[in-house]
Amino acid sequence: MGDNRLGTNVVAQIGILVRDIERTSAAYADFLGVETPQWFWTGDYDAAKTEYEGKPSDARAKLAFFEMGNVQIELIEPDETPSVWRDHLDRNGEGPHHIAFVVDGMRHKLEWLDRNRMPLLQKGEYTGGRYAYVDTADSLKVLVELLEND
Repeated sequence: MGDNRLGTNVVAQIGILVRDIERTSAAYADFLGVETPQWFWTGDYDAAKTEYEGKPSDARAKLAFFEMGNVQIELIEPDETPSVWRDHLDRNGEGPHHIAFVVDGMRHKLEWLDRNRMPLLQKGEYTGGRYAYVDTADSLKVLVELLEND
């Protein structure tokens, strides 16, 4: 068995793309028997420093989170700006988008993934950390998101 290149095998989050975050959040809340979480917009470029396909991007999305013990369910409703979210939603429709892992040393992890034909698609920042979506769809059948917290 090989080395774990991410330094973890614990899934932190499952991301799901949706067209209507309010309706889908309510459906999940009803199904899970929990309160409907408040959704919020991701930061604008000045806050998030979003880059898509290596270029600065104004892409934003509405997010809602369900804390499910060790795994978080993230609902994502992207705006119309080109992004990893918008392109995936337009191409594949609603449904699973990514699995996320919390990592240390994101830059080194991204370099290794890139050398192994798993390129960076989109990255940005959030309060307390940063994220990166990596194109692992050919081999893993879903995108991988790396999360690095400060």
